Amino acid sequence: MAAYRTIAAPALAEIVEKKSRFIGHISPVQTEDEALAFLDAVRTEHRMARHNVYAYVLRGGRVRYSDDGEPGGTAGMPTLEAVQHAQLEDVAVVVTRYFGGTLLGTGGLVRAYTATTRAAIEAARIVVVSRCVDVVAEVPYALYEQVVRIAEGAGAHVEGADFGAEVLMTLRMLDGTQEPLVEKLTELTRGQVEVLVSAPFDAAF
Repeated sequence: MAAYRTIAAPALAEIVEKKSRFIGHISPVQTEDEALAFLDAVRTEHRMARHNVYAYVLRGGRVRYSDDGEPGGTAGMPTLEAVQHAQLEDVAVVVTRYFGGTLLGTGGLVRAYTATTRAAIEAARIVVVSRCVDVVAEVPYALYEQVVRIAEGAGAHVEGADFGAEVLMTLRMLDGTQEPLVEKLTELTRGQVEVLVSAPFDAAF
């Protein structure tokens, strides 16, 4: 799996343009159903708004957008292009507009929807999702600091450490890079500790 950029959690941003309120909602999604459920939730929350424009980008090149009553090309497409410019995937954006009484014109709408989407993206925490594995080993306390140094040197993150009778350590790293770490841990513990490697999975790394 190729690594991809997405966001860690939903985020929100708002701008005001000539008394019109633009509220940008952004959320990580993995399927079209999740994207549409997010859209429905925002529409329900803002059912009094004039427009709830949306765009989403899913891995595999699946995209969809809607102007939701705004003039064609002034809302959904600028929202989509802002997401694509940020190189994000598995993301849905809904921009809610409460009309302020002043027409913005086509150029003004494009700028407002683009700016709101960018603000929502900036409010979110962007992460890179990669194919990872967890390397798990239970080590004596005396070896804990050495394991941390070895892990860091091998490009692994210490994902967890459970301090019981010994230290149960979970080390996360990119799939395909784990063999040298496993060898070093086996050497450090003289083969007395079982080193387990999880099945590959997708995670922020």
